[in-house]
Amino acid sequence: MWKPDRDSKKPIYEQIAAHLEQRIACSEFPPGSLLPSERKLAEQLGVNRSTIIQAFAELRSIGLIESQTGSGTRVSQTKWGATPPYALNWRQYAEGGSFLPNVPFLRRIREALQQQPSLIDFASGELAGSLAPTAEIQQLMREHTYTSYLGYDNPQGYVPLREALVTYLARHREIQTTESSILITSGSQQSLFLIAQCLLSPGDAVAIEDPSYCYSLPMFQSAGLRLFRLPVGSSEGYVDEIRKLVKKHQIKMVFMNPNFQNPTGTLYDLERRRQLLNTASELGIPIVEDDPFSLTAYDRPVPPPLKAVDTGGSVIYVGSFSKIAASGMRIGWMVAPNAIVERLADARQQMDFGLSVIPQQIVAQFLTSAYLEPHLERLRLQLQFRRDSLLEAVGRELPGLLTYEAPQGGLHLWCKLVPKVHDGKLLEEAIRRGVVFVPGSVYGSSDGYVRFTYARPRDPEEIGPGIAKFAEALREAAD
Repeated sequence: MWKPDRDSKKPIYEQIAAHLEQRIACSEFPPGSLLPSERKLAEQLGVNRSTIIQAFAELRSIGLIESQTGSGTRVSQTKWGATPPYALNWRQYAEGGSFLPNVPFLRRIREALQQQPSLIDFASGELAGSLAPTAEIQQLMREHTYTSYLGYDNPQGYVPLREALVTYLARHREIQTTESSILITSGSQQSLFLIAQCLLSPGDAVAIEDPSYCYSLPMFQSAGLRLFRLPVGSSEGYVDEIRKLVKKHQIKMVFMNPNFQNPTGTLYDLERRRQLLNTASELGIPIVEDDPFSLTAYDRPVPPPLKAVDTGGSVIYVGSFSKIAASGMRIGWMVAPNAIVERLADARQQMDFGLSVIPQQIVAQFLTSAYLEPHLERLRLQLQFRRDSLLEAVGRELPGLLTYEAPQGGLHLWCKLVPKVHDGKLLEEAIRRGVVFVPGSVYGSSDGYVRFTYARPRDPEEIGPGIAKFAEALREAAD
């Protein structure tokens, strides 16, 4: 993001005015469009609001913008004295279309992180840079050449990567499959998008865990799907609830995350897994199993995924490189019947002609290298240390103010707040104090829940101060 040069002899307000003039000239802000508010622009650029007022005054003096009390500041319809024959209403286009924007809290979090990079980040659902196998990947890139072919690749994904995944899934997840039943995607989110858009139709009903990461993805609503809730808690009555939903709403598909569920950290027991598979087979409905966290189990093996014991062919399995290594590589995978893989590969090819082959080559090398096992062991130890640091800080800074169950794997801690507090007020108070988290309502719960991602802070040393800042925000918001 552009920032004014504080070492320049040119006054900062003039730099800002010139920058805005350039953006207007390039039609980034067309005639009639609304400019960011003075307060918001001041936050973005790290200056006083009075500086923005001066910059706006400069632009107003040359007729480039106009302000109206209560309506904000807009680019003049007659900029530089030239009246356009027709001023396109780009905002109408931006707010139109069938693909919905992210939920407001997530947009606010993203905006805050962009404006204040120093925020202690308990919100972003990914690994900190220090947890990624950066040195190992750099070494692989030095050892191998990745330029043999740079054209469009197989629409299902790079064949050696799919072959590497066959071995990886068999060894680490007990899933027996073939390379022809694997589709490489740009991550779990693209896998879910392809399923929602290509295997379901507007008006179809699907069952989603409550709470669930899926609620934070407007892609389901954009596809016109009707969402119905399945409680994540006890397994008692869970299968009966699925039967009721199928009978009442003709559920077409069930989406779930059985291992260290996001956001709650729940680990489904073997009995629930057997019940789920038997019920899905009996009712003839597929289960989409999202499994990003299994290999992060700290001190005990996790049960095999549903796909590993799926004798009836009811499960589409979704995995990702993001939560165990590097989200920036943008590599995920789906294991499904060949007909489904071919259908989704065809759809994905229409979108982007396939993924970049170089990241696929790197990940294929990493999965078959001697680096994988030591990295996974180190990752588990580091995540457990971060979790313990978070629990210690919560006990010290928030005694009696929240309840939780300590996760045995994954990246997140799910908490229920004891004081009654509005999610939006708490989030803003936290941002003001230098920390950010995800309110539970993003995942479909009511106010009063929070998700802390302890894998994301840049350094474990940030965790204690971050929770102290959150505690201050909670006490203020609850007053």
